[in-house]
Formats: sequence, C-alpha cells, structure tokens
Amino acid sequence: MAAPPDMELSPILSLELLPTDPLLLILSFLDYRDLVSCCYLNRRLNQLSSHDPLWKRHCKKYWLISEEEKRRQNQSWRAIFISTYSDLGRYIHYYATLKKAWDDLEQYLGQWCPRMISSLKESVREEDLDAVEAQIRCKLPDDYRCSFRIHNGQKLVVPGLMGSMALSNHYRSEDLLDIDTAAGGFQQRLGLKQCLPLTFCIHTGLSQYMALESVEGRNKYEIFYQCPEQMARNPSTIVMFITGTSYLEWFTSYVNKVVTGGYPIIRDQIFRYVHDKACVATTEDITVSVSTSFLPELSSVHPPHYFFTYRIRIEMSKDALPENICQLESRYWRITNAKGDVEEVQGPGVVGEFPVISPGKVYEYTSCTTFTTTSGYMEGYYTFHCLYNKDRFFNVTIPKFHMVCPAFKVSTA
Repeated sequence: MAAPPDMELSPILSLELLPTDPLLLILSFLDYRDLVSCCYLNRRLNQLSSHDPLWKRHCKKYWLISEEEKRRQNQSWRAIFISTYSDLGRYIHYYATLKKAWDDLEQYLGQWCPRMISSLKESVREEDLDAVEAQIRCKLPDDYRCSFRIHNGQKLVVPGLMGSMALSNHYRSEDLLDIDTAAGGFQQRLGLKQCLPLTFCIHTGLSQYMALESVEGRNKYEIFYQCPEQMARNPSTIVMFITGTSYLEWFTSYVNKVVTGGYPIIRDQIFRYVHDKACVATTEDITVSVSTSFLPELSSVHPPHYFFTYRIRIEMSKDALPENICQLESRYWRITNAKGDVEEVQGPGVVGEFPVISPGKVYEYTSCTTFTTTSGYMEGYYTFHCLYNKDRFFNVTIPKFHMVCPAFKVSTA
C-alpha cells in the first residue's frame, strides 16, 4: 500500500548541501584536537577545518600569539599553530599559563627592578632538557621543562629573582637556577634522594628543592625547604617546609604575589614579606601596618624553634597639621604563642632608633621574633610625644598580626 503524500520521506540532508557559514560557526567551538579530526572525516570538513580564522583562537589561547607576532612571522594562523605545536606540543596545557607569568614578571621587573632583567637567561632547547634527564637518570615534570623553554632561570647574581630577606645580621637572596646548575646540584644522598634544587642563595647555601620521585615520605614534584633534624642521630634526617605541590603552582603563585604588589620592593629587590590588608591600625593621624615572613633557614622542628621576621610601617597622614610632628619614645609588645603563653616586652625606641614622624613622613623598620609553637601573634603600642607640646604623650596602636609556620613533614628516616 502506498504511503500518503504527507508521509513521503524528505531527501537526506548532506554536509555538502549545508551552507558554509553555519558550519564554520560550529567548527569555531571545537578544540584543536577535534578540529584536526574533522580533516579526516570528508572532503568538505577537511576544507572548512583548514579555514585560517578558525586557528586564530587556538594560537591565542595556547601559544599567546598576538596579531603583531603573526605579522612578524608572516604565516597563516594555522601554519603558526602547527609549527608551534611541533616544537612545544607536549607543553600545550602549561605553556600559556607559564608564558603569561613570565611576561607579567618581566613587565613588572622592567618597571620596579630593571637590573634584574639582565640576569634572566634565554630559553633552552628540547635536547638540552633531554640531556639533563639522561644525566640525572630521572624524568623532569613537563611544567618545569616548559618554564625553561621560556627562560633558563637566572645567572647567579644578587638580587635573586625568587626574593630576598634581610635582618641586621642575616641576608638571603634566592636565585632561580638555570638547568645545568640545577642538574649539578641533583641529590642522591639520604634525606634528599632524587631531589633537584630550584633555587640557591650564595649567602646562606639555602635551596628550595623539588622531589622528582615519591621517596623518603615526599610526594612526587613537591617543593620544599630542607630543615636538618637537629636532635636526630642520623645527620641525613630532613624535615620539609613545603612551599608548593607542583612547579606550575609554585612559580605562578610567586609571580602573582610579586606583580600584584603582595611583596614589597626594597632597594631594587623583591622582599618576601606578606602583608595582611586587615593588619592596619590608625591612631589619630598615624597609621601602623605590618608585614611578616617565615625564615626556614633559621628554624627547626626538633627542637621547636620557629623564626619569623616582621616589617613595620609607621606613617603620618599628609593632611595632618604641622604642629602634630612627634617622636617615638618607647614600644610595648604582648606576644602570645599557640599555647596561650604570653610574654610582655617594653623598652625605649625601636631597633635602637627614636624616629620623628611628621605629616607625609614614613618610617619603616624590620625586627624578628621566635616561637616554640608553629604559630603565634603579637600586638602592642608605641608611645609618642609631641615636639610642639612636650608635655603631651600618646599611644599609637600596633595591630595584632599573626605568624604561622608553613606546612611541614617530619622526616621518615
């Protein structure tokens, strides 16, 4: 029996019959892998997936290629994507993040620490990284390799790219090691088996290490400062102050802290003081703010001795009256550890000085403290006297600021 006229089958819809624009729109939502796969489905999709504007998004997303760079290379977007992929394809999930971090860092250094730019080394080749793997007989993580395809670390100079720290009798400045120097410091001794140094300070000998394998209680690719176990009979016993879970997280979080102003620039160097924006107190026209930092090289877990340094900024409002000029006379501290034990300290001046504060004037100084617990806090006040009215004394609040030791692992040795 014949089918009714209204039930006659419509002609099969073919890709060849679909208009080009809707198909290109659909293809524009595909990732690069799916776009490549389309090349092998049929002739029509092969032609459409080669449409050059489709590759512009992928070039910008994965390789951060700008219009200016495209003009300089004088190639199509598709050709640029393919040639870049042939060189850096194994890093496609890391490259854009790390390249942006390096670009942001260079831009920031150019403005605030220009002399550090000249210490950055050019990129290395794939074969250089392969040679290092052969030398140390251990695989390097792809995010680490990718970073060195952009910059081969830093020359061993001061100041170090990975931050500085200074007290009256202690100075640290960490360089980001180039791949050959890092390979030369690769460890196989007990306590640091299969650990690769990422940084080095020529003043203290301090390094941050990355574990290339999960041995001796470490997680693979974990980054840490070593801390010798002072009470252990085995000198190879190492406690870890953990600074990152992967190279990508470690490096990009540091760069983000630098370029957003989270670390202060002092004497053309990056200082790793952390400032809590809530840690600010204003009394009359004077504002006090505090930044803190943990010093692993002066700390130990056994015996418990956690060393912190803090930097205090005292500033009088520029709108204050000239007759409000005053001088710091003394300080009072109330120091509390994690057990609730309290110590009170009172004395003249700060770090042996009696600074005069006037409208718009800023005074900064650095000091330190230690705890037998992994955390604690300090609070207190400064006593000032007015220089125009010497009978007037007043207290300026120092905001409560907390200091917390980073996560650590006790050695399994």
